[in-house]
Amino acid sequence: MSSSSPHRRTSHTASPRTTHRRAAAVALAGVAALIATAVQSGAATAAPRQAPVPGAESVQLTPAQRAELIRDAEAATARTADGLGLGAEEKLVVRDVLKDRDGTVHTRYERTYAGLPVLGGDLVVTTDAGKTERVVKATSKPIEPATVTPRISAGKAEQQAVSAAEAAGAEQPEADRAPRKVIWAANGTPVLAYETVVGGLQEDGTPNELHVVTDAATGAKLHAYQAIHNGTGNTLYSGTVTLGTAQSGSSYTLTDTARGNHRTYNLNRGTSGTGTLFTGPDDVWGNGSASNAETAAADAHYGAALTWDYFKNVQGRSGIRGDGVGAYSRVHYGNNYVNAFWSDSCFCMTYGDGAGNAKPLTSIDVAAHEMTHGVTSNTARLVYSGESGGLNEATSDIFGAAVEFHANNSSDVGDYLIGEEIDINGNGSPLRHMDRPSKDGASKDAWYSGIGGIDVHYSSGPANHFFYLLSEGSGTRTINGVTYDSPTSDGLPVAGIGRDKAAKIWFRALTTKFTSTTNYAGARTGTLAAAGELYGTDSTEYKRVQDAWAGVNVGARSGGGGGTSFENAADVAIPDNGAAVTSSVTVTGRAGNAPANLQAAVDIVHTWRGDLVIDLLAPDGTAYRLKNSSSSDSADNVNQTYTVNASSETANGTWRLRVQDVAAQDTGYINSFGLTFP
Repeated sequence: MSSSSPHRRTSHTASPRTTHRRAAAVALAGVAALIATAVQSGAATAAPRQAPVPGAESVQLTPAQRAELIRDAEAATARTADGLGLGAEEKLVVRDVLKDRDGTVHTRYERTYAGLPVLGGDLVVTTDAGKTERVVKATSKPIEPATVTPRISAGKAEQQAVSAAEAAGAEQPEADRAPRKVIWAANGTPVLAYETVVGGLQEDGTPNELHVVTDAATGAKLHAYQAIHNGTGNTLYSGTVTLGTAQSGSSYTLTDTARGNHRTYNLNRGTSGTGTLFTGPDDVWGNGSASNAETAAADAHYGAALTWDYFKNVQGRSGIRGDGVGAYSRVHYGNNYVNAFWSDSCFCMTYGDGAGNAKPLTSIDVAAHEMTHGVTSNTARLVYSGESGGLNEATSDIFGAAVEFHANNSSDVGDYLIGEEIDINGNGSPLRHMDRPSKDGASKDAWYSGIGGIDVHYSSGPANHFFYLLSEGSGTRTINGVTYDSPTSDGLPVAGIGRDKAAKIWFRALTTKFTSTTNYAGARTGTLAAAGELYGTDSTEYKRVQDAWAGVNVGARSGGGGGTSFENAADVAIPDNGAAVTSSVTVTGRAGNAPANLQAAVDIVHTWRGDLVIDLLAPDGTAYRLKNSSSSDSADNVNQTYTVNASSETANGTWRLRVQDVAAQDTGYINSFGLTFP
């Protein structure tokens, strides 16, 4: 089980807010380039029309090549920080680097302020021939905390963190280490805070690594997230497979020397430590039965090898960190433990044996799911709560499916089902369905404004659904003997581009566009940018990304999804606490009245979107309310497609989007407005 907490809400009148207009692209001082900022909030405009960039895919770097690029970036951090206009107290720390075939380099940085880590301050800088072309930031707010001197003690912060873990059901929680001072910048104005990591066990026996961020001035809890990333999958039915092992004298070990020395250990029902490395007198592991301790080990070892090969051979990443070093696996965790998890602290995957210790969670998509959590932790580092947490979980499901298809194992064929063989529900149903996530009774098929407040395993639904739609398209189809029936939130069809291209787009977005705070609107922006780089912004692939996101209620259609679309992409400034403004489209060529399911796509860049009242105005002036103001809705931006019953209106004529800011202190602009007639 993992902790999920909604974004902090504060009083609309009691909290001062920074007023600024978020630009999609601004000039980088001292560098002849453009910076695309705030991808996580969906603020970036569509990329300019272009052909696909030759060699836009990332190359496979050897550990030595990657280390050299990191050294080069580290040597230039001061110059990079100066070029970005960072303050004197801010420093950059290199975390990851990728290089495209055309020489473009993507460097991911953490940030410090006065020597303190800035949580939510991460950014990705894209350079070509030494010139900065793009910067993606987790926050657009300046890192200027009022003070770096705490008013409350570290001991009080630790006490509150332990209390938070107890409230979440943790057993014997205690701080793993003394709280550290940080700058909290993931939402709102950056402030001095304490970060406390609480250990112990979660309610279901999973190790606890609850990170609690506490305001160092007031003691208020700012955020909490679980660093142990849970997942589920199949049982041990991969058949007879070849494993990477090592020989030592007359015995063998489950050590894969060809894949970073990945090792598989036996916890033998324990819940801590590394366990005992599997060793045997021959090179035969398990007998296909759960009663044999080696069988689960063979499945976990095989799944790790398949995942390593997929990321290396398909996505060009050598190991989870990209440095050629293997993680390790632990099997037989606990007693009747029905789960599996990834942990950053041990850099390892851990698997329980399921109900009655009879169904180990050790097959292909489980291993891929857990290892992908490691990849995410070492790239975008999507915070495991809110919308970013749902995207984190979906990323693991997406590559769990991709690895399973790529493995082409006849005993465990590829599908878009999660946990279809383990039967956790006890009725033969999968744990999750990517084609229609709501089939599990809890996951969501489409985005809505409150989705960040639910468990990340359920808020992952729209991203899983997007990936399925982008891969296969909507409607009914049968793949590898499984019948799928995928709907769309706007009732319009989506055509797929194939899972290989879809996975390429998601991986590029994950590694070069997403940051720790990316939300669904930002995921749309990031995947569109990735599709534009790989295939061109006039390409079918680019348009299908738009359509698939619209199919889960994130953003507008491309106009090529089966309906007729009209769009106005001109920016319209919205006065702070001022008069209403409009953006208009002229509809022509439509006979009769508008439909009962007219789709109004609204893309507004605006801090504190609760200030906004939004209406759709028909040609005769009739107003259809799309959104009311709300003093408690402190999130940024409106990126949503609304369904309007406009069947009483004549279709042809000028339709307008009317937006009014009804409260002070925040500004923004209409980025685009579109109508789609099915």
